[in-house]
Amino acid sequence: MKFIRWVLAAIAVLGLGFVLGGLLLPSTTHVERSIVVERDPAQVFAALDSFERFNAWSPWAEYDPQATYTFEGPASGVGARMRWVGNQAVGRGSQEITASEPHRRIDVALDFDGNQAQASYLLVPEGQGTRVTWAFDSAHGMNPFKRWLGLVFDRMIGADYEKGLARLKAMLEHDTPR
Repeated sequence: MKFIRWVLAAIAVLGLGFVLGGLLLPSTTHVERSIVVERDPAQVFAALDSFERFNAWSPWAEYDPQATYTFEGPASGVGARMRWVGNQAVGRGSQEITASEPHRRIDVALDFDGNQAQASYLLVPEGQGTRVTWAFDSAHGMNPFKRWLGLVFDRMIGADYEKGLARLKAMLEHDTPR
């Protein structure tokens, strides 16, 4: 009986440590990656301000080639929305353009099966091309589990963002300049 009480006490202490430790962690997570695309900001903006070509460069398209996508609202700009339903690797969700500043910035509201986050694309002229910075921001509130998870977002998302930006660069640089 002492052993069981000891085990239960240890579980309670670990659980309390998890909760209290989680509440000491940052309440937000920011992940970003950048790349220079040898195209002018107008061309890069045109590709990102619509979800029409998203799967051509998306790092997640290959995770489930059978995923289904639906598009709503305008074809581009504020209100353009893409919804998806896929396997366990891509899940289900949506993304909607919430702000669009031509040739400079695009903000996107993300919903991953009920979990909200924000993404943005910042476009800055650099040399003969455009520096594209793709960022992800998530607020965790008072949820200690989400705060612990936030610690690994950079490793979880960063590599996919790098892959996606490399594909975007390849796609745009192989397009015939307009």
